[in-house]
Amino acid sequence: MLMMASGDKFVTKFMHATEKFQTVFGPADQGDMDAPVVHRHDAFEDESDDELAHMEQRTDSDGHHYAIHRNEEPVE
Repeated sequence: MLMMASGDKFVTKFMHATEKFQTVFGPADQGDMDAPVVHRHDAFEDESDDELAHMEQRTDSDGHHYAIHRNEEPVE
């Protein structure tokens, strides 16, 4: 029970701190929840996408996933 009382005290302090932050910074802005998420790629992601475009995902009879280049066939 001591642990629970300590946890309750922590939560109470945390909630008071977030109320003070709201007073200073204003309420949280959630934006339009129905709008699609826009993901912007950087150069590393573009390079990775180009490399993965030449790969094909396969699944073996045991359910293991692996990738091969699109122009090569797996060795059986």
